[in-house]
Formats: sequence, C-alpha cells, structure tokens
Amino acid sequence: MKTQLFFSALLAGLVVTGTTFAQDPRERNYYYEILKPQHEPKPLVEGFAQSKVKEYLNRGLSVAPAADGKGIYLSWRMLETDNAQARFDVYRSADGKTRKLNRKPIDTTCDFTDRSPVKGEAVYWVTCTADGKESEKVKADFSTLRNYRSIRLNRQVKAGKVGVADLNGDGTYDYIIRTPETNVDPGMPGDLTGKTYQIEAYLSDGTFLWSKDLGQGIEPGIWYSPYVVYDFNGDGKAEVALKTAPDNVRRDEKGRVDSGDEYLTVLDGMTGQEIAHVDWPKRNDRYGNLVRRNRNQIGMAFLDGKTPCILACRGTYKLMTVEAWQLNKDKLDPVWKWDGDEENPVVRSMGSHNMVCGDVDEDGREEILLGSCMLDDNGTLLWSAGLGHPDKVYLTDIHPERPGMEVFLCLEPWHDNGRGVCMVDARSGEPVWNIGHKTFHVGDGMVADIDASHKGLECFAKEDRKGGSTDQYLLAADGTYLSRNKDVPSCRNWAWWDADLLRETFAGDDNRWGASSSSNGKALSIVKWKGAELTHGIEGDILMIADLYGDWREEIVTALDGEIRIYTTNIPARDRRVTLMQDPVYRSYIAHRSMGYPQSPVPSYYLGE
Repeated sequence: MKTQLFFSALLAGLVVTGTTFAQDPRERNYYYEILKPQHEPKPLVEGFAQSKVKEYLNRGLSVAPAADGKGIYLSWRMLETDNAQARFDVYRSADGKTRKLNRKPIDTTCDFTDRSPVKGEAVYWVTCTADGKESEKVKADFSTLRNYRSIRLNRQVKAGKVGVADLNGDGTYDYIIRTPETNVDPGMPGDLTGKTYQIEAYLSDGTFLWSKDLGQGIEPGIWYSPYVVYDFNGDGKAEVALKTAPDNVRRDEKGRVDSGDEYLTVLDGMTGQEIAHVDWPKRNDRYGNLVRRNRNQIGMAFLDGKTPCILACRGTYKLMTVEAWQLNKDKLDPVWKWDGDEENPVVRSMGSHNMVCGDVDEDGREEILLGSCMLDDNGTLLWSAGLGHPDKVYLTDIHPERPGMEVFLCLEPWHDNGRGVCMVDARSGEPVWNIGHKTFHVGDGMVADIDASHKGLECFAKEDRKGGSTDQYLLAADGTYLSRNKDVPSCRNWAWWDADLLRETFAGDDNRWGASSSSNGKALSIVKWKGAELTHGIEGDILMIADLYGDWREEIVTALDGEIRIYTTNIPARDRRVTLMQDPVYRSYIAHRSMGYPQSPVPSYYLGE
C-alpha cells in the first residue's frame, strides 16, 4: 500500500525525483510517511572486537605564553576515566631542582599559570592525585615559547587536508596530510594532466615518517582522494584508509579518469606500507555523469558498537552506495553493502558533502548521516527526509529540551514548502520545524551557541547567488526567527576558545566578520560574535578545528608553505570537562574532516551557556 501511495504521489506531482520534496507544506506528514523505508531488516553487525576499540589518550599537556605575557600557561586533558573529584598537581624541573608549583590541588579547571618561570629551559608535568600517575613531560623556554606548535613539512608545499590520529600508540595525536592544497571539483574545468596528490605522515614532534604519491590513477580533487585515519584493527596504532588506483588507468585529454581499477586501501600508519586492499564501489551510470557527479567519500563507524568499520561511499546527486568493511588483523572483511536504488522508496540525490556517524537510536551501535537520509547500523535505511542534497548538515543536540539529537539541514534544491532550512529528529527523521517560506539555494549553514539569551544552539544559514537569492537567516533552537539579512554570523569556522561556553569565530584583518577557511595571506583574529577580539595573529589556511591537546577547548590547525601550525588557547579556564575527543559524535566529525568539505565539529550533547 505504501509503495502504491508513493507512485500515486509521484504521478500527481507531489514528489519530484532528483530534488525530492512535497510541493504543499500541508502534505508534510503524509509525505514523511511515504518515505519511511520498507524492507526486511538485515542482521546486526558482529565485528571482531570483543570490547570497544578506544583510543589511548595521555594528559595532552600543553604549554604556551600566558595571555598577558607574564608567565607560562599550562593546560591538560580531563579523561573519561577521571572521576568528578579528580585533582591535579603541577611540577617543574629546572637547574637540577624539582618543585611543585600549586599550593592547593587543582580541582575546578585543568589549567595553571606559572607566574615565575625560570630563565632557560624547564620541564613541566602534572600528576593526578587520585592515582599518582605522572603525565608526559613537556619542555618549555619562556624566552622562545609561542602559542602554537610547528611541524615543518618534508617539502616546500602547502597542505590541503589533514587527518589526526595516534600513529605510534603514545597517546598523542599525529598528523597525516595531503598535499598540495589545490583542488579540482568534478564540475569545474581544468587541466589535470600530470598532476598528482601526496599523502604524508608526521609524528606529533615533527618527525617525518613517510610519503605516498597517489599517482595518475587519482585525480587531484577532494572527491577523488578521500582518506580517513583511525585504529581500525584495534592494535593501538592508527591506520590510513584511502581510495587508490593504479598508474595504468587512462586519463582523457583534460586529465579526467572515467575507467580503470579503483581500490579501498589500508596503509600502515607508521610505514605507509599497504596492509590490504579491495575494490572500490564500482562505477555505474546510475551515479550520473562520472565527471560531473562522481563523488567519493570514506568514513568510519562503530556499526556493532565495538569495531571501527571502514565505509567506502560513492554518489551524491543521484545513486548513493555504501560498502562497509572491517580490518580484521591484516584482512579487509566485508560487513554489508547498501544501494539506495534498492530501497523502497528509492533514495536518490540525498547525499551531502561529508558524513558523520553517531548512535541516534540509542541501541549502542552507530548510524550514518549521509545528508538528507540516515543509514541504520545494519546497512538499511533508517529514514529519509526526502529533501534532496544538503550543502550543510549537522548532527547534535540542538534543542536540549527535546529528547535525543536533532539534524539541521541547509538544502541546495529549491523548496516551496519552507523546508530549505529545517530541523528534523535524528532518530526518526520526523520534521521539527522549518523557516516557512521558499528558498532557492542554501549553500552554507552552522549551529552554535553564540547568544546566551536563547535556549539551545542558534541555527544560521545563507543562500548564495546560484539560486538568485542571497538571503541570510538566524534562528533559535526552536525555529524562532532571530534575524534575517542582518547580523547573521559567518557559517564557516567556529571554535571553543575562551573560558565560556559560547563559541567564537574568525575575522580577517580586512574583513571583520568575513571569516573563511583561508587567510589569503593575512593573519586571522579569533573574536566573539558582535564582540571583542580574543586572539590575533592566527596565520595560514584553516585545515581543522579540534580538541587535540590541553583542556576541552579547541586547537586551530593551519597550513602555510612548508609548515602546519597547531594554535592553542592561553586564556585561563573557568571550568573543566572531559576532552571532546572522547565524545563519539565529535570524534566522528574530526575523523571525517580529512575528506569532503569542512564543517566545524559538534558533540553529541548540548554544549552551550
């Protein structure tokens, strides 16, 4: 009966394939009902892991000049294994003498400022009084200390993407970059002849490990070269999963590849040597034009709640497919395959420019948000909102008074029914609210708590000129309009940087509110929305925003010629919380930042004032 309703609606013009949506807002509930998946459930995934594969993290001790220039600021992680009563002591060793610097144990924050640093080099560490364990030791010289760490690259190139994971098992994040920074979109013209990408690995101290040229089989664009870094086999050290192809594939006169072998390959993180490979999802005319519409992504999800599975994904604007694999020791074992055309109703054109995974139905297993649709952990469709391709989509607890998480969608297709900017329930896909009027091409969006006077996260979005509209929207978590076309913040890069729970953004020297992922050669400032400048002099193009070390607040990874920098805050904290990297949804955002278009990460829980 539901299938008959779907095709009746299709013939009546209520549903348009490709940019699927209900024409009349009154049809919303009926429309949602006919897009519920109709299929026999597949069996649950049972991976190799007996218990959940978890990253080992050390204290992540960070040192930087104090914000006022008077002393050395130290910050460290609180871990999920720490209890609420955990207290810390700070030690310094210099000139053959060791001294405890704090008078009372530190129990309200995970930071401390040494107001009387010694001349020359000193070594710092912290201990947790509950178990007496010492953190890693960090060297610092007040006269040369900076608010960033620098990693010099093996060549004088600029990184275009970065992945972070622990390659050697020491509890500190290392860096796997893709160079150069140039990129060709499938829909853009350009001569790619002879151009290739390289993947390079560096330890946290800057030690260069290896470099791999992806060769002529991989076109130098982000939709052909996805990679993700994680400990896939559970040995405590991360591997690199990526799309590869042999050099003997044929490129056309413009350097495009439309035939030949393609592989999902896993490399050893320390050596770059291949561990295993299998075929990448096959090319198919159902994806649409293989030059214009061929988008490839790669991901990671705990499909059984314990085993980190690798997701090889193809398609965005028409057919979408996902193949799941597990790295069982040194072998890639198949888990399941999903083909959107095999769903009832057919799921097409729902893909986004990235993905994030999380347990939205609270069964202990992670689902996969591909865009306007959510895959269940067993490789079947959990729901489809039926709204077409979103340029931006966020999974988090936007409205803390509602149970569970929500999904905020910013849709590229035209929508007469008000759902071009909307929120749906993450568990069911059911509509929560929309802006209630026609949109044309919503190309950007973000969720962040930027105004403490409203409950929940603010939701903001912007249309671009491609659809003929440049309208901008700022809404509260319940969908209430806060502003339109005035005082709408940038959607690009946001970070938790100062001591409060409101999130901060970036401003260039020549454009106070025009933050972007690129500094265009000028230093960026971190600013409060409609407020003061907090930190100036962030140099380079922003590659990643993530809680990589120090306390729960985030670091900024930037790319310069021959260098990446990791900037950290030196603003004293007012509270403490478990590192964001131990929240599974936040960690998923960071894992997927090395492929697709960038989005600022958010955790599974509400984090705001």
